[in-house]
Amino acid sequence: MNGKLKSLIMTTLMIASAMAGCLSDDSSSSVDLDDADGGYEYASNVDNHRMLMGDVCDIKDLSGAYDWDGVKDIYENGEYAEKSDGSYRTLDGFAAASGKNHAYDTYYGADGSWDLFVSAAIEGTGVFADESDIVRDQVVEKGIQNGIMTAYAIHELNAAIIKAEAGNWGPDDAQHAWDEGWAFYHGPDDSGADFDGCGPYATADKRAGNFGTDNADGTAAANVATLAAMNAGLTAMQNEDMQGLVDARDEVLKNIVIVYSQASVRYASKMTDDLATGDADDYDKHQAEGHAFFRVIEAYVADHTDACYNNQTHGMAYIGASAAATCDAFTWTQYQGQGDYMCYNTVVHMVYAEATTEEICNGFASMFPGSGMPGYYADYGASQIVNIFDLSDDGDATADYEAHVRMYLQPAWDAFGITSDDIGALV
Repeated sequence: MNGKLKSLIMTTLMIASAMAGCLSDDSSSSVDLDDADGGYEYASNVDNHRMLMGDVCDIKDLSGAYDWDGVKDIYENGEYAEKSDGSYRTLDGFAAASGKNHAYDTYYGADGSWDLFVSAAIEGTGVFADESDIVRDQVVEKGIQNGIMTAYAIHELNAAIIKAEAGNWGPDDAQHAWDEGWAFYHGPDDSGADFDGCGPYATADKRAGNFGTDNADGTAAANVATLAAMNAGLTAMQNEDMQGLVDARDEVLKNIVIVYSQASVRYASKMTDDLATGDADDYDKHQAEGHAFFRVIEAYVADHTDACYNNQTHGMAYIGASAAATCDAFTWTQYQGQGDYMCYNTVVHMVYAEATTEEICNGFASMFPGSGMPGYYADYGASQIVNIFDLSDDGDATADYEAHVRMYLQPAWDAFGITSDDIGALV
């Protein structure tokens, strides 16, 4: 074989090898994107947004291997969601941004609150400085897949409403933002299943399986309802129906609360089991999962968990999203002047059943005179759940954490119209 022929063969083989590498590379060019994902047909092109789910998938793999440098590289620089100018949409870029249309930054009192949370876990700083790789991994994975991606989705749904309010209803404006919301919640469902299991949608299906709220196909009832709401919202925009659009957004948010309530309850239950068996490592792992999962809904449920302290029973009366004056509104009375006496609140129209006497009913106050002790506790239920999932807390083996989390979340479920059937029971 002469030199020229050898050179030609080698060149051909090198080109073929390079092409094979490109074709097999798990990049945007090898992901088969059509015009719909999971039953939602996009009104606009959001391929770049859909591809961000690839970053989440790879980060999950790297985090599970405790490759924190690799995680940080993709988180900050991006990998799959390449824009037309050659730059990349990044998870860090959204999470660290200020002025986004979600409740988290206001609630936590910091711009880029999700970035601060996740970055601390990636770098092992702040509250994660002394935590194990196992704990950091759970917070990074759950914080990105569920926290950041859910925040991104909520932001876009609210952005769609803002655009519609300005009269910009079309597929380049409100409908485009709405499409982005589904892209971040669901991600691509391409034939190769490249990015399956990496978004909030996948978490919803898993938790529904834990609580018996999935259908025969394994799809969460929450996902069925969310898809219906997304399609209804798109139709509302096409018809310039503002109330229909707002109702659709609210339905999506309700189902997000269902999903991450289930997640919070599940890992609280696991913590109780871990304490019973003395498994400290699993306790830490499950506490970290609950810690990250509850953070997805804390900003949305906390205001509905206000409570009043009773200095006779030393218990709490849950008053929903109310004010301190509500704690002064308990009165010992009868229904329309007849029947048994009860401890009735004239502001939120609830009965405190534990008050069997007038003395007990008089045990409420917004501020107790003399002692100066407050009787009103804003966000009380949410704060108690935060304490349960506090990574520095080694737990109480006598506590039923599942029951506690359910009790603390019940006022929020009532506010969102969430039933016991929506939450289900652990199976």
